[in-house]
Parts: sequence; structure tokens; C-alpha cells
Amino acid sequence: MSTSLLYHGFGVRGYIYERTEYKHGQVFFSLSQPRNTLRCSACGSRDVAPRGHTERSFKSVPIGGKAVKIVLPIPRVECLDCKVIRQVEIGFADRRRSYTRSFERYALDLLRHMTIKDVAEHLQVSWDVIKKIHKQDLLKRFVRPKLKHLRQIAIDEISIGKGHRYLTVVLDLERGAVVYVGDGKGKEALKPFWNRLRKSRAKVKAVATDMSPAYIDAVSSNLPNAALVFDRFHVMKLFNDKLSELRRDLYREAKDQLHKDVLKGTRWLLLMNPENLNSDSSGLKRLEKALRLNQPLSTAYYMREELREVWEQEDGEAAQAHLMDWIFQAEASGVRMLKKFAQTLRLHAFGILAYYDYPISTGPLEGTNNKIKTMKRQAYGFRDKEFFKLKILAIHETKYALVG
Repeated sequence: MSTSLLYHGFGVRGYIYERTEYKHGQVFFSLSQPRNTLRCSACGSRDVAPRGHTERSFKSVPIGGKAVKIVLPIPRVECLDCKVIRQVEIGFADRRRSYTRSFERYALDLLRHMTIKDVAEHLQVSWDVIKKIHKQDLLKRFVRPKLKHLRQIAIDEISIGKGHRYLTVVLDLERGAVVYVGDGKGKEALKPFWNRLRKSRAKVKAVATDMSPAYIDAVSSNLPNAALVFDRFHVMKLFNDKLSELRRDLYREAKDQLHKDVLKGTRWLLLMNPENLNSDSSGLKRLEKALRLNQPLSTAYYMREELREVWEQEDGEAAQAHLMDWIFQAEASGVRMLKKFAQTLRLHAFGILAYYDYPISTGPLEGTNNKIKTMKRQAYGFRDKEFFKLKILAIHETKYALVG
């Protein structure tokens, strides 16, 4: 075998080819190291004396479905400068590894298209070996994402299991990459991120989040000059939750069975957008009947449609006028739910109107959270939490495509 094939096919250079053996369905290439290339692995000195060797075999890239191993007697040398006996460095494999660098690269290429289990079966190694290769690569590339160029970010939490287990995720809205994953949720989960952000001297201009007091306090304290943009989806979700509670209260307070029968089963009809409801004639009739018999519910329902228009104005000035008008109408409606929600919007109007200066939202982060859930479901969960976090930091490289 030529040394060129060893180099181009297996990434091995600077060794002498000895022989090839075929045993137990595997291919073994035996090599040796020339005496004049021996160096001290600590100081690099050439002034060394041989002191025996230790034979090792390294897994390499397979040939035609057959496993390949490179067998090398690793020389031990005494450095006459350091006065210590050490093994020499291996040119084609990292320390404490049982596989070559070319094998590692090949496994990482396969991991872009296959699961860890599939790659392990294909390369005839254990699942843990491939997982370790994958984790080391992720640590090298994603353990500390660069924050210097952050300008617009989104913050939200994601549930990762039963028992109120959460992770807080920060997304770079310009690149679509996750830049931080913290344990738990709320203000405490973001402390390490703020520390790193200050050291990076990043100039964050806008932050998209929900109206959680914890996030508002954390962003205001750590990024006082950044615009806080409250996500439209979360504002409308909060209103829909209040609308559902109002329907439930009206159902409990109904004095006759007719009103109860009309209100029963109308929750999803209330929450659907009108353009989606028009295609369901029977559902539309049920909703109209419920709204005719319940004035507070009717008022809240149509006020919801007006609230959606806050984000559809020509500019921030028109949006402010529309929002203030909505708040005045809600306060004068006589419906307790609307009055309380109007107070909430009055307190958070600055973040809602900030959308017209920075038209961002947590929508991309919601999409990333869905990818995280898909990844977790496909893996049937992650036992290694650090590995799970690294996979989240690298999730923007993941591609989900239909097969067939």
C-alpha cells in the first residue's frame, strides 16, 4: 500500500506502512514510526532515547462496509532535556482516543443526516462513542456563543418535562441562533447571560418578550437603553385567557338552563379568528346566538377584534391613538374583565407601541421552541442535560425536511 493512500484515505502521514491483515471481518493496517521523527511530547526536543513501545489500535474510516483499524506500536522515549519518560504524540489521533481524526470527521458528517444510533450501527461502535464525538464537537463550537454582535434578541422559556421543569432560551433575532440556555425560568435563570453580555460589550437595541414582570425587571435592570417589545402573540393570548374565564364565569352564574346550553361548548368558537370561523356556518350561528344572549361576552368578543388592530396601524402615532381609545372604551364598558385588562395595557403600553420602532416578536423563538420539542421527542428525551443544552445552541443548523 502506498503512503499516499494512507494520507488521502485515512489521514495518516509520517509513518511507515508495514503490512495489511484481514481478521474477523476487519482490515488491520500495521504501521511504524521512523526513529528520526521521535520527539518529546512535552517540550518537543529531539534529544530523546527509545525506551520500548506500547501497541495500540485505532478505529478508522471503514472500507466497503468492513471496519478498519490502524495498528501502531507507540514508542516511549526518555527526554534527555526533561529527564522524563513519555509516549510520543500520535499524528493521526487525539490523546486518549481509540479512533482517528478521519473517523471522527466521518462520524460528524454522518450525524448531519442520521441519528446517533444509526451512525453507531453503521460504524460498528457503541452509542456512547458517537455521542462523545458529537458532544466534543458541540463543546468546541457552541459552549460559549459570541455575544458581541447582538442587536435584537428574544427571551422566552420552554417546558422540558413534568414537575415544572423549564429552560430559559435567548435567541439572536438577526441570525436565528440560540445564544443562551439557562436552567429554570424568570430573573434568576438569566443572571449568567447578563454577566457574559456585559463582558462582551454588546449594544442590544431591542428585546422581544412577554409581559412577565420577571422579564421586564431583568431587561430594565440590565439593558436600560434597550427597547422592550411585548410580543403580540402573548398579549392576545393573555386576552383570550381572560375571555375564556369570562365565559366560564357567565356559565356558572347563568340562572336558567337555556343560557347554559347556549354557552356550553363555545370556548373554541370565541377564540377562533373571524376569518377562520366564516367557513363553519353551524359554529358561526352558535356563536352569534351566545353573543346575543350575553352582552358582557359580546362586548369582550368584539373588543378583542379591535385590540388586534393595534398592530395593524400605519405608524406608531396612529397605533397609540387606537390603543388609548381601546383602553377608554374598555374602562367605560362596565365589564370587570375588560376594566382589569385595560389597566394592564395602560401599564404596558410602552412595550406594545415599541413594536413600531422595532417590528420584532418572539415568533422566531416560538418556532425554535417547536424544533426543540421535536428534537427532544425524536430522541425520547435526553439523560445528559449538558448535551441537551449544546444541541439547543446548535439547533439553527438543524434541517427538518420531508422524506420520500
